[in-house]
Amino acid sequence: MPIRNFTLHAHPAPRAGGHPPLLFVHGAYTHSQCWMPNFVPYFKARGFDCYTLDLSGHGVGADRASLHELGLDDYAEDLAEAAATLPALPILIGHSMGSLVVQRYLTSGRAAGLALLSPVPPTGTTGSAARLALTCPEFFAELPRVTAGQPTARSLEVMAGVYFSPEMSLEGVLECLPMIQEESELAVAQMAALAFQPAGHRPDIPALVMGGREDAVFPPSMLFFTALAWRARQVVVEGAGHMLMLDPQWEEAARALAEWAEGVPPVPRS
Repeated sequence: MPIRNFTLHAHPAPRAGGHPPLLFVHGAYTHSQCWMPNFVPYFKARGFDCYTLDLSGHGVGADRASLHELGLDDYAEDLAEAAATLPALPILIGHSMGSLVVQRYLTSGRAAGLALLSPVPPTGTTGSAARLALTCPEFFAELPRVTAGQPTARSLEVMAGVYFSPEMSLEGVLECLPMIQEESELAVAQMAALAFQPAGHRPDIPALVMGGREDAVFPPSMLFFTALAWRARQVVVEGAGHMLMLDPQWEEAARALAEWAEGVPPVPRS
């Protein structure tokens, strides 16, 4: 069995806002640090206690010996154990692959609400991979260089074009490179085969689905299908790419997310 070694990080608000806590779940090829430059300080200032999760095999200094044996169900177990330690039911915020982790957890777990940012569509990642193979074939050669810590100048340009807003500077992309790391081959394969897997139970809770207008990974036209499944509010952030929390448009995304989250009532555990 793979070794699970997730880490939960607490970031309490300086003053209580009476809101459910926020639990942020990162996407593939990254870790919890992606939330720290912008989203965590922003939401703390608005009175939200924030928690960020490094899924097993992810994070600074994490043991990656079992990484490629870990699948989406293992990540969902990480989330279940982390959420159980919180003082109240959280609003779950999953980005990209993290959106799948959140949804798998909710087949049996509980939350006050969920927000799915740049979510993997119900059809999985095969369509996205095929589209990138046609529009940016270099991506599949450059990503391994980045995850191995050996990026080139061309790597920066390719990562900028795929993951970020057209307004993102190469200097900004360079600052984000330490947040990129290798991903589980099993989890990547499961995302590709998503269309053949049962959706599972979906609780009736407040839901938000958000994406960037310039997302080259999962175009905003795909948001509809995720929003329909959850009867969710849908938000498209103009000008933003896939990495909503790091793009120059991050504050617009954070503001829309906060305004929705402030309307989600606390839910007792009992």
